[in-house]
Amino acid sequence: MSTNTVKTNWAQFIPLVTVFFFWGFVAASNDILIPVFKKAFNLTQGQSQLVSVAFYIAYTVGSLIYLFISKSLRGDLVNKIGYKNGLIYGLLISVVGTLFFIPAANNSSFILMISGLFVIGLGFSLLQIVANPLAIALGPKETGSQRLTLAGGINNFGTTVGPLIVSFAIFGSASAANTEASIESVKLPYLGLGIAFILVAILIKFSKLPKITNVVKEDTDDSPDGHHRTSAFQYPQLVLGMIAIFVYVGVEVATASNLPAYMENDLGFETKDIAPYISLYWASLMIGRWGGAVEAFDVTAGAKKILTFLAPYLAFGVFLAVNAIAKHDLSPFYIYGLIILVMIFADIMSKGNPARMLLIFSSLGILALLIGMATTGMVSVYAFTSVGLFCSTLWPCIFALAINGLGKHTNQGSSFLIMMIMGGGIVSWLQGMLADMTNIHFSYIIGVLCFAYLVFYAIRVSGILKAQGIDLNQLNNKGGH
Repeated sequence: MSTNTVKTNWAQFIPLVTVFFFWGFVAASNDILIPVFKKAFNLTQGQSQLVSVAFYIAYTVGSLIYLFISKSLRGDLVNKIGYKNGLIYGLLISVVGTLFFIPAANNSSFILMISGLFVIGLGFSLLQIVANPLAIALGPKETGSQRLTLAGGINNFGTTVGPLIVSFAIFGSASAANTEASIESVKLPYLGLGIAFILVAILIKFSKLPKITNVVKEDTDDSPDGHHRTSAFQYPQLVLGMIAIFVYVGVEVATASNLPAYMENDLGFETKDIAPYISLYWASLMIGRWGGAVEAFDVTAGAKKILTFLAPYLAFGVFLAVNAIAKHDLSPFYIYGLIILVMIFADIMSKGNPARMLLIFSSLGILALLIGMATTGMVSVYAFTSVGLFCSTLWPCIFALAINGLGKHTNQGSSFLIMMIMGGGIVSWLQGMLADMTNIHFSYIIGVLCFAYLVFYAIRVSGILKAQGIDLNQLNNKGGH
């Protein structure tokens, strides 16, 4: 990093991360829509999770459309239209999705509501395909995954403020007496979102982002084990990694999207009072990722050690500040600072090795869910919320492990991994269905099973990569965060 003459291009990187912000804003806002739709349309817990299904399945459908068009064009679609245009088109597709909320609200149509979320998700799938490799390309290769983690931290700033803003737009001020939300009130925040997407598209149009780069081209077969394979599917680290992305996004989304029902049914919370806790869950991902992004900055080793402790608490401070502005009572949240310490020590213990980090953080995720299931009251709420801390660094870990050694099949492998984001919808729906059959408290066993697979993958992939001659300790600065 300090020896590398290539510097991160911040003038290009900053417009790019606005896109990451909006992914987070919409994804977390869905968790506020779920209890609102459940009441307004008289849905079961399983049916209410169709909000998550519609949004996350769109990523898979979008990736399949992308692969189909690329095959028809006999070349990569993004290389044809350019990276800047790819981002703009993705945002404009999402704008169309926000417009669905006008007729949906006017006609009180649940189908139109989730159709709108599906179209927003389609736009986001194109943004994902473009923005992830672009974040890696805008600077030194060694710190590429740390830039992705930093972008993830901005994404989670969106997830922190999203539930609060959408909740305020739907329910009015936190102190308001009304607890019911009309479907009409959902229209305004999504129209505002559409306008924001247009403004970001204009910003990107006039930004210094490259129109085209060579980040998707990879012509050499540099697989260390010497085998010439014809498809990304011939690499077990990728196939098992696709399942890992599916269950990781699944447990991350399902834990949050089923939390409002648990807090309402079991703990007696009002729907309008749940937003700060949903905000804390997604802020937990930001807290972990801000810590993980420290490596992306060109500072001394001593400064990095200080920032490893400081950055997560700065992120926690952002969460407290945002909730203070929203006039929420902060006293229930101060104790959470102790749980953040557990995550920081787990990060230090992983020593940057992505497989070790995946193993430690997934094990802590299992522990958090089991504590949440075994307790009640605020202890269980903090336990379920801390799952966000232990999910925070898993995306780049799994991504780094799954595409390692794929050589010329790296980009094909990346698009397959993005397809598996659909786990966010399917696992949420499965947990909702199990909650209907048993109870919401027990339904978190689904998350335990997801983390158990990630523990298995962390152990198994180490052996697979070792057999291919890849030393995971050499990945310290590539996929550790």
